[in-house]
Amino acid sequence: MASVAPSAAEHAAGMTDYFETGVQLCKTYTGNRGPFRRGDDGRLHPDILAAFQEHGFYVFEGVVDDREIAELREEVQFLLDHAPTGKDSDVDAQGRPAYGSEFARSPYSFIKPLSDPWGGTELLNGRHPHQMVQPTPNADAPKETPYILSGMCQTMPSGLRLYGHPSLLTIAAGINGDDFVPFNDAIFVKQPGLGGSVAWHQDGVTHWQNPEWDPGIHGFNFQVQLYPTTPANCLWIIPDSHHKGRADIRQMIADNDGSELLPGAIPLTCNPGDATIVNRQVLHCSFANTSDDLRISMTFGFHRYKSVLGQKGALSQNKETTIYDAERIDDRASVIQVAVDARAQYYADETPFEYIPFADRQDNFRWNDATYERVIKDYNLKDLAI
Repeated sequence: MASVAPSAAEHAAGMTDYFETGVQLCKTYTGNRGPFRRGDDGRLHPDILAAFQEHGFYVFEGVVDDREIAELREEVQFLLDHAPTGKDSDVDAQGRPAYGSEFARSPYSFIKPLSDPWGGTELLNGRHPHQMVQPTPNADAPKETPYILSGMCQTMPSGLRLYGHPSLLTIAAGINGDDFVPFNDAIFVKQPGLGGSVAWHQDGVTHWQNPEWDPGIHGFNFQVQLYPTTPANCLWIIPDSHHKGRADIRQMIADNDGSELLPGAIPLTCNPGDATIVNRQVLHCSFANTSDDLRISMTFGFHRYKSVLGQKGALSQNKETTIYDAERIDDRASVIQVAVDARAQYYADETPFEYIPFADRQDNFRWNDATYERVIKDYNLKDLAI
C-alpha cells in the first residue's frame, strides 16, 4: 500500500534532525571552503585543487561580487515575470505573450509543486532510480511551477558575462586543463513551498566502463548562488563518492530502510555570490523546498576535451545520437570565447580570461549582434553531455 504523502509542513518538520546532522558533518570539511586563490603560477591554487580532487567539492566564497549578483537577480526575475503560466501556455500571468518564443527550445521547464519529475523514471538515461518524497503542497499552490530556466547565455546578458568570469574559468582550466570544453547550463529555481526535488544521482553516464576511467573523467559543475541557501533548499552531496565508481543508489536506499535520507551527506549552504564546484560523479540531490526560502542557482559545467571527443551525446530527453567530433566541440566551445569578450567589454577594468583554444581567433568571436545570431542564439542545442 502506497504511503500517504506528508504535507509541506510535516515534511519540513521531519527533516530537522537530518539537516542538523548534515550541517555538523559539513563543518569537518574545513579545507573545502574559502575564497578563490591562485598559486604562484597564476593558476588555481594547488591546495584548492587537491581538496577538490580528494572530496569532490569546493565552496568558493564571494567569488561573484554584489553588483553582478544584483544584475543576475534582476534578469532572472524578468524571466520569471514573463514566463508562461504553464508548459502548455503561451501567455504570462499578466496575459502578455510569454518570453522565449524566438528560441528553438523553450527557456522554461515546469513541474508540479514539490514533485520529483525525474526520480524513478527512465528520463536522462535512468540515472535517478529512486523517486524522492513528494510532499503535498499547500492548497493555494499553482498547478505548475518553474523548475529550470535554460539558455542563460542567450536569455540574460548578465548570464553570458557570468559564463566568461575569469576566476571561474581559471578554476575550470585548473581542473580540466587549458583545453576544457563546456557541458551545459541551467538555472535551477526552487521557490518557497513550491520547488521540487532532484533525486539522488551521479551526473555522468558515458565513461563508467571506460578502461581509462578515473574520478574526474565526467567533469564538474559550478553553481553560483543568487540568494542565501539553507539545508532545506540547497544541494546535498556525499563527499568522496566520486572515487567509488557507479553507485547502486537503489541498494543504498534499501539498506537505509528505504529512506532517501542517506547517511554521510552534507548540505552545501552558501551566501549570495558563493560558487560551488562538484565533481559530476559525486552522489548528490536536493530535497523538495518546503521552506520559506528562495533558491536560484546558476548552474554550468565543464569537461576535459579528451572525455568528450568521439563520444555519443547522452542525457538528452530526445534520444540524441550525435557524435561529438572536433568541429562540434569547437562550435559549442566558441560560446566561452564570446562570453569572455562580452565580459571584457562590460568590465573594462578586469583582466579577461585567456581561453587557449581560441587564443588566435579572438577577433572572430567578438561580442556583437552578428555574433549573437551566429554563435549564441540556440547554442544550447549543441550542449556536450556525457
